[in-house]
Amino acid sequence: MIHIVGHTAIDHISRVPHLPEKNCSTHITDRQIYFGGGAANIAAGIAMLGEQVTLHSCTGGDFAGGDYDHWMNKLGIHQQFFRVPDAHTPTAFMFTDDHGDQMTFFEWGASRAFATSEAPSLPFVHMATADPEFNCRVAERSEFASFDPGQDVFWYTKEQLGSIIAYTDILFANQHEAKQMCTTLGITREALIGQVDMAIFTMSGDGSTLYSGGNEQFIPAVPVTLSDPTGAGDSYRAGFLSAFVKGHDPLTCCKVGTVTASYIVEHVGCQTHLPDWDAMLSRYRQHFGTISVLEQRRPFP
Repeated sequence: MIHIVGHTAIDHISRVPHLPEKNCSTHITDRQIYFGGGAANIAAGIAMLGEQVTLHSCTGGDFAGGDYDHWMNKLGIHQQFFRVPDAHTPTAFMFTDDHGDQMTFFEWGASRAFATSEAPSLPFVHMATADPEFNCRVAERSEFASFDPGQDVFWYTKEQLGSIIAYTDILFANQHEAKQMCTTLGITREALIGQVDMAIFTMSGDGSTLYSGGNEQFIPAVPVTLSDPTGAGDSYRAGFLSAFVKGHDPLTCCKVGTVTASYIVEHVGCQTHLPDWDAMLSRYRQHFGTISVLEQRRPFP
């Protein structure tokens, strides 16, 4: 069982010609509403790839019995939710320009319940965007922890970031988040990598890099027609974690993450084009060759 901690959200995704400067405006050329939230996106990706997953999240009074709730149940996601009846389910407003650059405004809504909620003790957990203090408590109580600060990286204090990384086994970040973590902690990129057993830094369409055991390995992106980059990082993590619990080596896990992400960016929406394991394998073979057949999974309950 993979446990995912963090936001469940409704995504309002808009296309704009360019991201405006301060005190300026631009016009929206397209706007759609999708299921989202970093943690929920990862959980959906894992479930679609055939792994058991539990999502620990916060939802408002507008969630239970709604379309998103039914979608999660259809995927088989186990829900461990802090429900806040008088709050909105978190909502993200994302704007992507013609160059693929993006800006996000996020309404926390029910996710504010993280701050006062008791953190679970988990055997294998991935912490996505959530309340920093809650994530710190989860990391401290977990047996094996994976961490992805996401766009909430700016919410972490130096003390919180240092605390959670001390308990982190696998660190995920894009190049901007990695830079911000170094700034917050006052350390170099090399020092940050040295604090965890494994670090994976993604670079959008330029691929990703795995740092493990003192080695650095580059994984190229899978070339596809880009429709929208939203959710690519979440699907990468879903693919990596699904392969990791199966027992694959870290480099193979990164390649599975890369292939999984390539499906998401072909369509607008973070959960609209999720591949199952067979579809992922088909594209994996086209770009990376054969993938080993494993006889033993990693021992996470």
